Amino acid sequence: MTYLIIALRIVSIMALFLFLVLKTGRRKIGELPVYDLLSLIVIGSVIGADIAEPNIPHLPTLFAVVLIIALQYWVSYLLINNKKIARKITFGPTVIIQNGQFIKSNMKRLKYPVENILMLLREKGIFDLNEIEYAILEGSGNLSVLKKPQSLPLTPSDINLKPDARGLPIPLITDGKVHDSNLQQLKHDRAWLASQLAQAGIHNFSEVFYADCDMQGRLYVSKILPLQDFNVGFTL
Repeated sequence: MTYLIIALRIVSIMALFLFLVLKTGRRKIGELPVYDLLSLIVIGSVIGADIAEPNIPHLPTLFAVVLIIALQYWVSYLLINNKKIARKITFGPTVIIQNGQFIKSNMKRLKYPVENILMLLREKGIFDLNEIEYAILEGSGNLSVLKKPQSLPLTPSDINLKPDARGLPIPLITDGKVHDSNLQQLKHDRAWLASQLAQAGIHNFSEVFYADCDMQGRLYVSKILPLQDFNVGFTL
């Protein structure tokens, strides 16, 4: 009976939690404001105690979860509409590099060491600080970088080129099943698709794991390959 109670509690609390989270908005964990992250930690503690201790009344736990989520929703609304409060209880974007020079006062205020900034820059493929015009540490902890004009890669607009829009590839086959509606959208049929696959040596749709086609008519095909065991050896 105890295990049944625990199972029912898990189902009910997770269903309620999922419903409330979907209602309050979808964001990645790394992009959560400080208060949202604290709310998740507190809710995790409340739910953990409720599941681990079947003797604890269940309804007060459900009420606590609803109350925490409601408070989190109210605080989020307050942060959106009151910038003064938002600046005090959240981490806003902060410039930490300007024209290749660290802004020591901002880094000291954020308690962010130089080593961490250099690591984030390396992850973006930047090893020379002289390339940076601005580096901004976002509230999520991510680093946004604006390079100096002379360090930016050349783009088609820089040489007055106007490339055609690529559009999104449209799936045509998934695990051997043909998407006829997508074929019609491209103004093609199965006969056309079969002829295209035949050029790649594929004579049956069931041989294809995935295939798509872009707006320029370029076809991508991934065949279903047999399972293989690979022996990988390393030589020093």
